[in-house]
Amino acid sequence: MTVRERIWGEQTAAIERALVQADPDLARYVMEFAYEEVMGRPGLDLKARELQAVSLLIALGSPPEITTHLQGALNVGASEREVRETIIHAALYVGFPRALAAMKAFAQLLRARAQRQSLSAPSGDGGSPG
Repeated sequence: MTVRERIWGEQTAAIERALVQADPDLARYVMEFAYEEVMGRPGLDLKARELQAVSLLIALGSPPEITTHLQGALNVGASEREVRETIIHAALYVGFPRALAAMKAFAQLLRARAQRQSLSAPSGDGGSPG
């Protein structure tokens, strides 16, 4: 499994298509260099790298890419609590408006995940077949 697949999960193909549509050369740099080389380096695990990415994206004003990294942090093992604490901690350094924007993005992501999980839950009464 590539670093991208571990971070992006089931969104990998969609994210790769969007990157290629923006620009194939830039997409290659993002996918191969940013993810496979830099994010895949030893020394920090992917959870630490994704939590750091969340902090840095908050500092940049929570661009649309923050949702990818909020989801990525969860995909590579960060708990909901760890992501929330990362956002709250960032408020000390970059300000409450930016942290609040990130927390809103995270809340929206959690709602969408919960909705997907409820839609994919098995239907029926859960009893044994009659």
